[in-house]
Amino acid sequence: MPRALRPLLFAAAAVSAVAADASVRVIPDVAFLAPDRKERLDVYLPAEAASGQHRPALVWIHGGGWTGGTKNEARAKNVCTTVAAAGYVAISIDYRLGAGAWPTNLFDCKNAVRFLRARAEAYGVDPDRIAVAGGSAGGHLALMVALTAGKPGLEPEGEASPYPGTSSAVRCVANFYGITHILTRRETDKQGNPGEARRTLAGAISVHRATSETDPVLTLSSPVTHVTRHSPPMLTLHGRADATVDYLQAEELHRVARERGASHELLLLDGVGHTFDLQTWAKKPLPRDLRPVLLEFLARHLK
Repeated sequence: MPRALRPLLFAAAAVSAVAADASVRVIPDVAFLAPDRKERLDVYLPAEAASGQHRPALVWIHGGGWTGGTKNEARAKNVCTTVAAAGYVAISIDYRLGAGAWPTNLFDCKNAVRFLRARAEAYGVDPDRIAVAGGSAGGHLALMVALTAGKPGLEPEGEASPYPGTSSAVRCVANFYGITHILTRRETDKQGNPGEARRTLAGAISVHRATSETDPVLTLSSPVTHVTRHSPPMLTLHGRADATVDYLQAEELHRVARERGASHELLLLDGVGHTFDLQTWAKKPLPRDLRPVLLEFLARHLK
């Protein structure tokens, strides 16, 4: 079989396997942070692997505007069940929320990657084949995890690091309609058409403990700031009718990636708004099934 066809055939077969999601086993509420933290993660395990087999893995980060949301969201279940049925180990995580959550929220997400590496044998994970993905605020944090691996000040250390000496680097990242540049986010009409006015930064200021709209932390915490030609491959899925995070955020990341020589694949969906999963939006089927899109992307970069 030609090597170039393998990821495509793998993805097609994996989509068929999703129907058999009864084979996916979920281990809920696993501790992965310091003992005094209440946040937990859920582990989605595929059908039993052969002895000694190690599988690629995906960390899913939920949305909720950095202030709400849960690892148990329907979108997380859809994505994690899909990839687990395709043969991956997946985890859906909770993380620090609310005012002043930055940078602990980022550290929590990086500690989830470190958790998978530290527990690789227990869950049958290949520690060299880990990806990260997330939706909305989770998409923003997933990009930050992928783009800032090893950066001083943006890695958990000391008491914030239950896994000292363990890398938080990932092989690729999938961003579902996340904020890519906090300072350029636009107001939209109800149909998601971006206007000229910049969206208020009040929420971002609170979460990031910024002193004003010009505080450097808002630039530091914007994924576009960290894109280089050495960045892991990125995939962005975004609806053109998104009235929560304007689709220009996705286009800006795509433009910056091209300018800096990074790998970024962008899929914009006409007539689709915020908070879609791999198959549905607003309780209706998407115009395109995104399961093959995500699975083919993961297959190429986690092979």
